[in-house]
Amino acid sequence: MSNMFCFQCQEAAKGTGCTIQGVCGKTSEVSNLQDLLIYTLKGIAIFSAKLRELGQSTEIADQFIMESLFATITNANFDQDSFIQKIREGITYRDNLKTELDRLGEQASDQDHDAARWNVTAEAELEDKAILVGVLSTVNEDVRSLRELLVYGLKGMAAYAEHASRLGFHADNIHQFTEKALIATLNDGLSADELVGLVLECGKYGVDVMALLDTANTSAYGSPGITKVNIGVGNRPGILISGHDLKDIEELLKQTEGTGVDVYTHSEMLPAHYYPAFQKYSHLVGNYGNAWWKQAEEFASFNGPILMTTNCIVPPKQSYIDRLYTTGQTAFPGVKHIVDAEEGKSKDFSVIIEQAKACAAPTQIETGEIIGGFAHAAVMSVADQVVEAVKTGAIKHFFVMAGCDGRMKSRDYYTEFAEAIPADTIILTAGCAKYKYNKLALGDINGIPRVLDAGQCNDSYSLAVFAFKLKEVFGLEDINELPISYNIAWYEQKAVIVLLALLHLGVKNIHLGPTLPAFLSPNVAKVLVENFGIGGITSVEEDIKMFMTV
Repeated sequence: MSNMFCFQCQEAAKGTGCTIQGVCGKTSEVSNLQDLLIYTLKGIAIFSAKLRELGQSTEIADQFIMESLFATITNANFDQDSFIQKIREGITYRDNLKTELDRLGEQASDQDHDAARWNVTAEAELEDKAILVGVLSTVNEDVRSLRELLVYGLKGMAAYAEHASRLGFHADNIHQFTEKALIATLNDGLSADELVGLVLECGKYGVDVMALLDTANTSAYGSPGITKVNIGVGNRPGILISGHDLKDIEELLKQTEGTGVDVYTHSEMLPAHYYPAFQKYSHLVGNYGNAWWKQAEEFASFNGPILMTTNCIVPPKQSYIDRLYTTGQTAFPGVKHIVDAEEGKSKDFSVIIEQAKACAAPTQIETGEIIGGFAHAAVMSVADQVVEAVKTGAIKHFFVMAGCDGRMKSRDYYTEFAEAIPADTIILTAGCAKYKYNKLALGDINGIPRVLDAGQCNDSYSLAVFAFKLKEVFGLEDINELPISYNIAWYEQKAVIVLLALLHLGVKNIHLGPTLPAFLSPNVAKVLVENFGIGGITSVEEDIKMFMTV
């Protein structure tokens, strides 16, 4: 297969795009097959949208679209065979939808589009087709930029919708918009302004899907509470669970209870400790390690098996590949995969548990505690203290530093920024970006920790709820009048939907780093700068001065 082109994450090679192999580690073959899978989803959307208009059920297609979008997120699935299988399944779904429309005597208006009718008989044809429909098949760089920005927003949205779906929560309007947006990326007649409108509309559904997942999580596991989490280890064998899927950790905790095997969270699974439903498990010992990019060394020292529930996997080292498992949309060649369970049943983690019993306890890499659980319900419980501290001047400013961590040395900026901001400021965070500063001794203000961790990246929703509550309390007309600055580290597509959600909510002057997205053409970047004040980062000193004088 010919060289790839991918610029969907912050690590895009040379700040423009990966063309030989992804910096993330994915091969050109996998990258191109991901592009072809997205193209296949657009064909499915054409027929699914028409059937939806006719009041017909599209549940199976909806789920397939969401799962497939999720599988193409950075660091989720590196397995070529699984993408070939998904593409073939997608073609079958698409053709079945068309057959159903034919049976009803109806036609989809865009059924003559190539995405609605292309087919393959050999794997070599997949390779040829992937090259023809990839990112660079859109020649106009501004149209390409807006189409990709929209698709990346959909990918982030799909991740959150998938987690909510696993807990039994669905929203038809999210599926409906996803189909509409996918079809729009095939329409050469849309103007740049119309595409910008769709991108901003995607932000609206980003808010909706994060609210949906918040409802799903709190309905299943209770509202997160302020919690101290152990970062040391015990003396029993353990299983390390990483990723984002709370349903998976629930099932793992149930199956390990009474087995003599402990469970530890890693990276974005840390916020599981904040939920009341998980706090009843005494064998949920603590959090091991840091953000996703340090897993090579931390997985090796953990000694026991590791379960990757969602994206954030990196190509594994031989030192632990035999102890690594994937599940859900995550996969890597040569890594054992735990298959999804039948409806109404739990996944079977027995093979992981049995392996854990034969392993040594984790090697201790640090000791102490970190505090988190400042989702909107918990923050509202101390809202009076926060408001009083603002009124008296004890708290002068808030910095929203949500988003992603990453391996680039330039991301040390965020640690240095957290250390340098004045002592009368508070950091509001969510996502794995917190690992740049959540273990620093930054102290508190009148008993309020200076780092308020709301949880996973989707819990950025809580930060928005908090901001709007402050706006209401202080009787302000505009959320941008609050003493809140947004200095957000981004990495992949879930950060993209969080950004679009914030833009939809009217938040302006958001700064992104360590670099602006490579998929923003100069003209599209100009629109974002002029209309929303989107900016990059410079030096810690200059940026603090800029934020504090706005």
